[in-house]
Amino acid sequence: MADHEMDTADDLVFDPDQDPEEKREVRQNYRSLARKIEEHQGNPNDYTATELLSQVHEADKLFNKVKGPQEATLDSHLLLMASNMGAQKARAMKSGSGAFDIDDFVSKLLRFISGQKNLEDDLPEDSDGEDVSDQPTLDWDRIGRKAMAKSRRIPALGFMLGPLTIEQKKRTQVKRSKLEKNKEDERKPQELKEEDISRSQNETTKNVATLKAILDELGPVNIFTFVVNPNDFAQSVENIFYLSFLIRDGTVAFETQDGEPIIYSCEQPKDEDYEGGLQKRQMVLEFDMATWKRAIEVFNITEATIPQRPPAQTRLGDKWYG
Repeated sequence: MADHEMDTADDLVFDPDQDPEEKREVRQNYRSLARKIEEHQGNPNDYTATELLSQVHEADKLFNKVKGPQEATLDSHLLLMASNMGAQKARAMKSGSGAFDIDDFVSKLLRFISGQKNLEDDLPEDSDGEDVSDQPTLDWDRIGRKAMAKSRRIPALGFMLGPLTIEQKKRTQVKRSKLEKNKEDERKPQELKEEDISRSQNETTKNVATLKAILDELGPVNIFTFVVNPNDFAQSVENIFYLSFLIRDGTVAFETQDGEPIIYSCEQPKDEDYEGGLQKRQMVLEFDMATWKRAIEVFNITEATIPQRPPAQTRLGDKWYG
């Protein structure tokens, strides 16, 4: 791995014209090294550190012949496998005889602070009615002096983070009382059939024809003066909707004259007119409450050019809705 870090920039130059046989040999050698490591991944103890280090040194030698991205990928993969193998061997290492033996430690500690070599023979056994006053005293100052030789740091209190036991929270189920409905207040939805929904007449066709007749009498007129109803914003929007049918059919023209939007009646274009170069154009007109109020103020609209229409009536079942 150290050799990899010592490579100069000249050794890492990409060479697309590298000898194919040399590239093939480098790939085979990398795959061979990778197979050797893969065979011992399940049992890292069977693979010694010397063998692993030898594989890495061989990879370092092969890296001097790497001139392409594919071979560099194989080298990277091999080093990653070798690193994982080394980590497995490090985790498998054990220092000492194994786990810490608490009983043996306590026994040695008692022998040390009591000053006796064999504590079990000298300490009297606990029994009912037996005097244990002759039990050797424990010299705690001795272990204190021993500890002071290693560290003079004053022991500090430590705080435990979290509770000793974690009580699992039980999910409480909240019983929801059922809503009692009064059967007398229940109403069955009214079933509507196609014949129940009727209009007294085709309002759209009638209103479009009305707008055309009024425009024929007026001649060229400002579009806002024509469609705006100063007393009803909703009907002003409806007037624009009906006017759009006339402009779409070509019976009304829309032009800008001296910066003012003008509409007027005209003859509906024929197929020959479109063949001669006439084109249909679409326009989106934004008309909100603020525009409606502004038009009334700018063009001094005090009366509606299009007469106020009564609210439309729709019959649903046995009732009429406006």
